[in-house]
Amino acid sequence: MHFARPQYLTVLWAIPVLAAFFLWSLRRRRRRLEAFISPPLAGRLAGEFSRPKALGRVLLFTGFFAFSILALARPQWGSRMDTVQRQGVDLIVALDTSYSMNAEDVAPSRMAKAKSEVRGLIERLKGDRVGLLAFAGTAVVQCPLTLDYGAAELFLDVANTGIVPEPGTSLAAAIQTATAAFIAKEKKYKVLVIFTDGEDLEGEVRAAVEKAKATGVIIYTVGIGSVEGKPIPIRNEKGDILEYRKDPQGQVVVSKLDERALTEIASETGGRYFRATTSENELDQIEDDVSHMEKKQLETRLYQNFEDRFQYPLAVAVFCLAATAWITERRRPGGALLARLYSRTRATRGE
Repeated sequence: MHFARPQYLTVLWAIPVLAAFFLWSLRRRRRRLEAFISPPLAGRLAGEFSRPKALGRVLLFTGFFAFSILALARPQWGSRMDTVQRQGVDLIVALDTSYSMNAEDVAPSRMAKAKSEVRGLIERLKGDRVGLLAFAGTAVVQCPLTLDYGAAELFLDVANTGIVPEPGTSLAAAIQTATAAFIAKEKKYKVLVIFTDGEDLEGEVRAAVEKAKATGVIIYTVGIGSVEGKPIPIRNEKGDILEYRKDPQGQVVVSKLDERALTEIASETGGRYFRATTSENELDQIEDDVSHMEKKQLETRLYQNFEDRFQYPLAVAVFCLAATAWITERRRPGGALLARLYSRTRATRGE
């Protein structure tokens, strides 16, 4: 079982307190009656009162509150599989996770800005399949092509520098891995958007671009950073800067945005280069280009792991409330007569 709003379950601690209050109220009422009225008279006045029914009302009130809270928490279980059909293209986002993305020439950092740009692009898509790829010295497909944008954003949330174990920056590996992730037999409907600072430390980019172009991949590049560059900070667990990354000669590395390389990659395949901006207008232009591309019929199966079942605890809560209104604390006529006879017998015996 899964709860969509588990925060409401914290209110359940009040249920025992509520039940204890009701029981204390019943006991207090009985003691106050016995303190001011003699037992024979108390039997006459309270003969209509049924303690079991009063306890039953307490249990029903408690059940009403408990099951109401469970309904608010929205319990879910069961699964359902839906088939979704849309018109669109296949779009893979390649996110640079090399350590140079920790540079802070854009606020708050290149990596944070890149993730914001990727999330904004996903939110702008309409019917296209999206995949997520992380790359540094090598490239790894984090999320295969899917129509489930929520799943893609979950993978994006955990992406960060260092998620790809091999250090360095290889644009060639990103392009090659993305090209292999598309459907090989298709020569169109393929878009690759690379979010990076453009620093390529491994080479072999031209060959990767030529292969992508031959298979029909259109590449868009989004530059993250500044041409002036910034040192790459190394931080501790508290976020404090310990030092800056250095090259083998001990010199502080200044990471710069390489716009020339990114422009060449994009133009070679029919795409475009954009520099990331605070307004994110570049995402609107990419989305506009993609929306005017030739579409294909896309079909995928989405698994809805949980279905809402709040109706069941809600029905129990309504039943408890209705039963509380129906049940009174008065005895049946015969029961009241027996209570009076019992009280008189106790008085006669002197109890």
